[in-house]
Amino acid sequence: MREASVQRAPGQWLFRHPHIILDTRSPGEYEKGHISGAISFPLFDNDERAVIGTLYKQQGKDAAVEQGLEYVGPKMTEFVRQAKELHASQPEPLPLVVHCWRGGMRSGSVSWLLETAGLDIIKIEGGYKAYRAWARDDFASIPNLRILGGMTGVGKTQIIKAMRDMGAQVVDLEGRAGHLGSAFGNLARTPQPTSEQFSNDCHKDVVVLDSERPIWMENESRAIGKVHQPQELFDALRIAPVWAVMRSEEERVDELCRVYGEADVEALKQAFIRIREKLGGLRMQEAIDALDAGDLRSAAAIGLAYYDKLYKHTRERYPRAHYEHVDCQGLSFKAAAQAILAEAGEE
Repeated sequence: MREASVQRAPGQWLFRHPHIILDTRSPGEYEKGHISGAISFPLFDNDERAVIGTLYKQQGKDAAVEQGLEYVGPKMTEFVRQAKELHASQPEPLPLVVHCWRGGMRSGSVSWLLETAGLDIIKIEGGYKAYRAWARDDFASIPNLRILGGMTGVGKTQIIKAMRDMGAQVVDLEGRAGHLGSAFGNLARTPQPTSEQFSNDCHKDVVVLDSERPIWMENESRAIGKVHQPQELFDALRIAPVWAVMRSEEERVDELCRVYGEADVEALKQAFIRIREKLGGLRMQEAIDALDAGDLRSAAAIGLAYYDKLYKHTRERYPRAHYEHVDCQGLSFKAAAQAILAEAGEE
């Protein structure tokens, strides 16, 4: 069995090769957050882990180990069978990568068993905890990071997708978060990942990219709905150079009507209610009355005025060394993407 320290390994080690990663933690730990693409391969289920943890605290390590052996014994054959099937399914015979929380007994036990069964195994030194520290370091030093900015309604989400379609390297933060990043960003109430899983998935997105070329992300607040960016990523976004899309207010209202034209009116009302404190009760009621009258444009204009104030405040709070406005009035999303890339020297 080999041990690999993710803290010392190149950022692409886990992801640029099709390694199968076996996460030996409990299903509950896995659901909270796991290395992107890892397979849940729990040594103990949630209840078993709880029992062993209690025994360890109350009676010591020996009692916990004995109970663990009782749980694991009947499972060993199935562990080996599953691991061999996974290993055989690979396009090339790479080692299986195994980890637990801190690279301790759980991953050590599974690694020993699978290696005894003839499989080539790499155990992550320091486990998932070490991986998380590695990811934070990578977020803090993203090379060639560039930000697509602009006020609400300029079409940033569609433009950055067009940039990706044109070959630019893009990390879609809103796509990963399952949210458009405002009080109106998830009117369908679709489930979002945990903040931990969001971080892990974004980390994979970053490290598989070519560090010699620019990496684009959309300008986002720390919170994207219920998901919170890791502090290191948020800090990187706040100092990276920005190319900001400029459109007329009429175009921006048009875009909001396009995005929310089919949205449930009651959901739109609730979104305005959620921002009542900062929007003001009178303006909130005006927006709701407009929605009741079927006047989405007037409601959208009220929403724009609110978010424009937030935009101005954010710009003042986080000044940039490079903040370039790109006139995209009258341009399609594709043409706007071309304009942004041209201004950034990526024609």
